[in-house]
Amino acid sequence: MAPTASSASPGPTQGPQVLCLGEALVDRLGPPGGDPASDGPCDDRLGGAPANVACALARLGTPSAFLGRLGRDAIGSAFRELFVARGVDTTALQWDAQRPSRIVLVRRNVEGERQFGGFAGDRGAGFADQALDAPELSAALRPLLASAGWLLVGTIPLASPGAASALRLALREAAAAGVPLALDVNWRPTFWDPAADPTSGPTAAQVAAMRPLLEQAALIKCAREEAEWLLGTADPAVAGAGLPQRPAVLITDGAAPLRWWLGGVAGELPAFPVPAVDTTGAGDAFTAGLLHGLLRGEWPRLPHDPAPAERVRQLMHFASACGALVCLGAGAIDPQPNAAEVEDFLAGQTSFCR
Repeated sequence: MAPTASSASPGPTQGPQVLCLGEALVDRLGPPGGDPASDGPCDDRLGGAPANVACALARLGTPSAFLGRLGRDAIGSAFRELFVARGVDTTALQWDAQRPSRIVLVRRNVEGERQFGGFAGDRGAGFADQALDAPELSAALRPLLASAGWLLVGTIPLASPGAASALRLALREAAAAGVPLALDVNWRPTFWDPAADPTSGPTAAQVAAMRPLLEQAALIKCAREEAEWLLGTADPAVAGAGLPQRPAVLITDGAAPLRWWLGGVAGELPAFPVPAVDTTGAGDAFTAGLLHGLLRGEWPRLPHDPAPAERVRQLMHFASACGALVCLGAGAIDPQPNAAEVEDFLAGQTSFCR
């Protein structure tokens, strides 16, 4: 089945404000309760956390750029069309004639919760996203940093030497340009070892590889178990205080309440009750809504700026609504809402949003 993603967002009228670096891939969604490697029908959807965030930001009206590498194949062509339609800047998108774009096998249970398994499509040389080229990235990155308010990354590029080198270069360039780092941990053990248990935590060596990202980030978003593995606590304020730059920390926990430490404010918010079809990409839509809000000027521009608790809570409502709306459809990108759709959803949640 050809990968699909909806379009219909105008192109940006200014330079990208959020640079999203990392993987673009296809999520092969198995039938609920089935195995995408052997059971059908499967549903191929464009995804990858940084690509999801870039598209969600553009849909909300915040100019974004995607920095990554794709194969010269049908998946790469589909992403090219999607990025053009959404208005995502692709000046730092690389193309690989040897390695294919990655397909990730995604199991779903009957409640829509997903688990990432192995991969499909490898022809023996690995995948294009693993070969992100640092010198090529450097040439494209510096002009983009001039308009950027954030660099968003995850930990998956660290699993491959080439991509890890490119990621570290981007971190240095962003720091030199004064562009803050947003880290969505997005721990996926099978990217580091295809034979790994998808529910396993990182090894000591993997934690050490991720530590520099944790120590540079101004904002960290992670799941509860990721916080416990990497930060030693599921308390956002304690986690932030344990890092040298005292970042904002947001901890998600599935259907349990979101917890945060941002702008000197701690809080929590129950998940919006929605009939989930597929939870893939909900966290990425949340991240996009969060960065969109931080850049709007209605909330603190940087996570450490002092902010009234109610303004921070409004930001969390907006970001959480972005994530909830993605759960109503299949795939990570097709159901992404625009800002008006988010506001309409929140208007119908008056009794909940208090």
